[in-house]
Amino acid sequence: MPCLPHPRWGYRAGMASLLLVEDDTRIRGALLRSLTARGHAVAWTATGRSGLEHALDEGLDLVVLDLGLPDIDGAQLLRMLRAVSSVPVIVATARDDDASIVDLLEHGADDYVVKPFTANHLNARITAVLRRTEPTPREQFLVVGELSIDLRGRTARLAGRRLDLRPREFELLAFLAARPGVVVSRREIMAEVWHLPYGGADKTVDVHVSWLRRKLGESATNPRLIRTVRSVGIKLVEPSAE
Repeated sequence: MPCLPHPRWGYRAGMASLLLVEDDTRIRGALLRSLTARGHAVAWTATGRSGLEHALDEGLDLVVLDLGLPDIDGAQLLRMLRAVSSVPVIVATARDDDASIVDLLEHGADDYVVKPFTANHLNARITAVLRRTEPTPREQFLVVGELSIDLRGRTARLAGRRLDLRPREFELLAFLAARPGVVVSRREIMAEVWHLPYGGADKTVDVHVSWLRRKLGESATNPRLIRTVRSVGIKLVEPSAE
């Protein structure tokens, strides 16, 4: 019977409330011991469907998700989870090819670890993800002209209208809105939004920018908020500022 999460400890206290979705008894036991020893409150489940149910707990800080589950493919579970929750997810996978990893990140994973990995490695990734996804109160809202972004609630509105954004679209928009008027390169976007610091990112970034523009009611030929600076990068501006 899986243990249930403790109430939210809060990352600032040096601890986190974690959910471990892992069916391998040996791996699960080792991770439970090591993560608990580091001060985290750790719940666990051995199946994907039970993991989805527990992941909706409001006190949860992060999910560690194994892909090889007995009842449902972990990648499919990730998509289901992202449809109903913005809780950070670290995927544990044996798939180390670029295409598989990019696909997982594009469908909502915040980070990944490739098996086999050490407890120290996983704990470092947990700390880094929680640091990235826990904005301070002053950083909770971003406003650029008629665009407003609630980082904690992971919602964005344009002229009062809520935007229907996929997780990666939201993160891309928030990244640009946090740097209004600043041109950022596609490589920088790939490193900061996709957490993949290597080249070959132009197509991935450009496709997501195109999707985002449509949802903002603009296009590459008639841009308002998102501007492309040829051979340099992309920036987000307040229309009245230009």
